[in-house]
Amino acid sequence: MTLPPTGVSKSQLAYHWIKARISDGTFTPGYRLVLGAIGKDLGVSVVPVREAIRRLEAEGLVTFERNVGAQVAMLEETEYLYTMQTLSVVEGVATALSAPFITTADIERARTVNQAMIVSLEDLNPHRFTELNLEFHSILFESCPNPHILDLVHRGWNRMKVLRDSTFSFVPGRARDSVAEHDNLLQLIEAGADALTLELAARAHRTGTLDAFLAYQKSHHPQPASDPSPRKRA
Repeated sequence: MTLPPTGVSKSQLAYHWIKARISDGTFTPGYRLVLGAIGKDLGVSVVPVREAIRRLEAEGLVTFERNVGAQVAMLEETEYLYTMQTLSVVEGVATALSAPFITTADIERARTVNQAMIVSLEDLNPHRFTELNLEFHSILFESCPNPHILDLVHRGWNRMKVLRDSTFSFVPGRARDSVAEHDNLLQLIEAGADALTLELAARAHRTGTLDAFLAYQKSHHPQPASDPSPRKRA
């Protein structure tokens, strides 16, 4: 590797190198930043890389967790919140409307995908888990007869791809709950549950992932407590 320009410290070099890869999507949200590997790529020790990571953490671009290490942070948290809230509503409706058209073969195909997700829990790859998750849910909502609602669902999932690689990178424990909820959705469809029951179950499944992520964010980025003392009137 070429030496950094004169006047640029190794820490600054590492900072700009990592930040550029976060910005262009090379390092996606949830991507583990291994200090030794980055240092090797840059031809520097882990010390300047660690300093760069701390600077990026202060900017909110990186998170650090004991026993996990440094990871690229979730970006556009507010947009993620709004998208997940919207997707929970439209996907819930789409799933309920699709139910009468879902065949036994569709159910078996969905179970096969969910089983693959269960197997992957042993050595969780969040990105692959998310791909399987979309495949599973597509089986349940693609038969929606209302093209406008289906278009909104597609828009929501596409928006999620832009916002993050996978929530499961941050809250891997949610993955195990998710596959159990998948099985519950399939049982409801097989049992011929009414549309409202199925819609609410699908919506709760989606908001469960959102709630898990928000709880993670709150524990790692707590908001400062507001001043409880009453303000004096002027």
